[in-house]
Amino acid sequence: MKAFVHDHGNLEIKQIDDPHVSVGEVIVGIRSAGLNRRDIGIPNRRNKEEDTLVLGSDGAGVIEAVGEGVTNINVGDEVIINPALRWAEKSVAPPADFDILGMPDHGTFAEKIKVSADQVEKKPAHLSWDEAGVLALSALTGYRALFTKGELKEGDTVFIPGAGSGVATYLIMFAKQAGARVIVTSRNEEKREHAANLGADIVLDTASDWPEELADEEIDLVIESVGKATFNRSLEVLKKGGRMVVFGATTDDTIDFNLRAFFYGQYQLFGTTMGSREELRDMLDLVKEHKLHPVVDSTFELNHAKEAFYYLKEGNQFGKVAIKISGDE
Repeated sequence: MKAFVHDHGNLEIKQIDDPHVSVGEVIVGIRSAGLNRRDIGIPNRRNKEEDTLVLGSDGAGVIEAVGEGVTNINVGDEVIINPALRWAEKSVAPPADFDILGMPDHGTFAEKIKVSADQVEKKPAHLSWDEAGVLALSALTGYRALFTKGELKEGDTVFIPGAGSGVATYLIMFAKQAGARVIVTSRNEEKREHAANLGADIVLDTASDWPEELADEEIDLVIESVGKATFNRSLEVLKKGGRMVVFGATTDDTIDFNLRAFFYGQYQLFGTTMGSREELRDMLDLVKEHKLHPVVDSTFELNHAKEAFYYLKEGNQFGKVAIKISGDE
């Protein structure tokens, strides 16, 4: 089968062996997969001597085979793949053996993938293949950040720096469905317009004076993923006693902040990543109930997966980048 792989330091399309189903497993014929920043970073985490690894954490497709002992999934079922491995129940932190699909195990940028039957969920019927393929990782991350860690409720105001990321688009949609007021920022005028069209109540230029612009707002919750470039600025506009949830650091992992100002402000700081199968199912129920559609910025054919990598690295997208593997919409 055809796959997009990292092999001895190179990113390339390669023919590899088809997977074979074992006890408790299923084989999914991938229709579309979602590209995430995690995928871009994986080549830097592997050395040039390492053998073939199929990249990709997100994907959706059709069940082609089921292993012995699998009773609730049938050949022909349309499914999405849960990229959060071995994390079943909602908890304050993932289990010790938690991992994310796509390293060290083969990922979704291939015509087929073998996964545990516990790692697939029924595809929401109203979604296209590209929409389903880009859903799980980012939407699950956003759902847990907003509701499990951030405890967002109706009437809250949430502040989201960086409006263009895939997770940010889900944050906007989910927060609006919860009855929250949403404030976002972006350096890019076009992205600010897209965010407003998606439902954001206030859209700021990242370069603007946030405390001045938000002087009349009381921000209950900040969802941070930018890191060093915005962390302290975000903390500055959060109300005293407010909550900040951090799930990423696209600019820098290490920051300095005033600890005395932090504890005098009685702020609450939470870290999060991905989420459990329980939270994934809750998120899927929300998507189905409100017929929400992921924002797909662009779609690349599998043969052009390397171009998709470079495109996402540039950071000009609004929403998700899909990689079409096989089949029709």
